[in-house]
Amino acid sequence: MMTEGEHDSEVSARSVLIVDDSENAAATLEIALLAIPGLSVTLASSGLEALRILRRPGQTVQAIVTDLNMPRMDGYELIRQLRRDDRYCATPIVVVSADVDPATPQRVAQMGVSAFFSKPYSPAEVRRKVEQILNGKTQ
Repeated sequence: MMTEGEHDSEVSARSVLIVDDSENAAATLEIALLAIPGLSVTLASSGLEALRILRRPGQTVQAIVTDLNMPRMDGYELIRQLRRDDRYCATPIVVVSADVDPATPQRVAQMGVSAFFSKPYSPAEVRRKVEQILNGKTQ
């Protein structure tokens, strides 16, 4: 699924991929992130779909927001594969997860993620963090 702005060449310079198997969670994040001026958002419902999107010729994203618990390929495996990929090894990743294991935030931090938000979370806080990440990359 793609948002309208994704086809606008002026906004393609700032793009975020949201990876979440919950349509409601993905839609909530999409609405929050589209409040960032000039941002386009792409949605994927699994780690496998995210990798297919990211491997398209010419595809670039400045940040990825992912859930951890998803079918087919979970967020952990997605993060591992991205960190091994020369194109995305340094791409900021924000994790939003309902995982209640107290070790999860440290585990994903060791995998090189930029931030961890536990569900339920504040969409505005996630938006602020993504905006900070994007502004840090573009300034």
